[in-house]
Amino acid sequence: MSESFIPYGRQSLDESDIQQVIDVLRSDFLTTGPAVNAFEQQLCRCSQAPHAVAVSSGTAALHTAYFAAGLQAGDEIITTPLTFAATANAALYLGAKVRFVDVDPATGNINPSAIETAITDRTRLIVPVDYTGLPADYDTISTIAQKHHLTVVADAAHSLGATYHERPVGTLADMTATSFHPVKPITTAEGGAVLTSNSQYAIRAARFRTHGVTRDPELLHEQQGPWWYEMHDLGLNYRISDIHCALGVSQLRKLESFITRRRQIAEMYTQQLADQDDLILPVTPEHCQSGWHLYVIRIRQGAARRKAVVEYLHQHKIGVQIHYIPVHYHPYYQQLGYQRGSLPHAETFYDQCISLPIFPAMTDDDVARVVEQIKLALQVTW
Repeated sequence: MSESFIPYGRQSLDESDIQQVIDVLRSDFLTTGPAVNAFEQQLCRCSQAPHAVAVSSGTAALHTAYFAAGLQAGDEIITTPLTFAATANAALYLGAKVRFVDVDPATGNINPSAIETAITDRTRLIVPVDYTGLPADYDTISTIAQKHHLTVVADAAHSLGATYHERPVGTLADMTATSFHPVKPITTAEGGAVLTSNSQYAIRAARFRTHGVTRDPELLHEQQGPWWYEMHDLGLNYRISDIHCALGVSQLRKLESFITRRRQIAEMYTQQLADQDDLILPVTPEHCQSGWHLYVIRIRQGAARRKAVVEYLHQHKIGVQIHYIPVHYHPYYQQLGYQRGSLPHAETFYDQCISLPIFPAMTDDDVARVVEQIKLALQVTW
């Protein structure tokens, strides 16, 4: 029998997840009900963030966090191009501008030394991306933000369950945006959340996800009866359903075991590929514990050989992927005036990078097969 395809990522579901969803389908609530609140409470417990606002996607979480921070037309954010476009797009939705800065060539995370030179009088947010699940250098970034009276919004789509100086993701920035897409640390099928210690940010985020509507008696301009509500902001319908959150509650119970298995797989890759001189393997600073959403190797010879290696691996049913096409490469951003060649470390990183399969259900035999095929690919593409 032919070997099966190994994707770069995949959800990990079991009967307890399925039963949790079935229970909601048999209940009185399908949309916003008790499961949403239970999921938010569980997110607070696992992240140690005092407030969690669950929304319909990771993109919605970014948009909501930027709005809650007060980002407006004419403002600017500083972020990295080595991310999915949503990190930057969410600023454009609010009429703001994106200033991309280069990455640390060792980790792919935003380079703090490049941030300060990019700050202008219109800068409002610094948005680090925890690339591959490795937390950015939040102490340095927070110092810069405090000096310039800026807000830090962490794009932690990859890093729920990771730690920085033994502090969990969710407590490292003014706000943290997470994603629960199927390949992320846990899944709600689609979903995201904003985590914060700031109660005013949480209130603004919760209102924004529900069309900007409030029923809070202390905020209402008038009160005509128990049916009365008011729209105070131009929000959106970013609500997440009880169905999604029931799955999320079940998944969060397994977050620690999921992350443990990802770390085991990453360690196996590192040990078994250490003898490959043509590869640059990922590094983790001593003060960080990565969530290992991705395990990214780099081909020293760059784009041409990287393409050949990827094609070989796909032919042999190893579903490697590339993370990411730099945001400023996309035609939409080119039309806005962003240019290739402006961020050399991020661009070189992109030319070299390949994301290997990594997900909790991978077996040791799966890992060995991936390693074997990588070594063969390097031999035949030289």
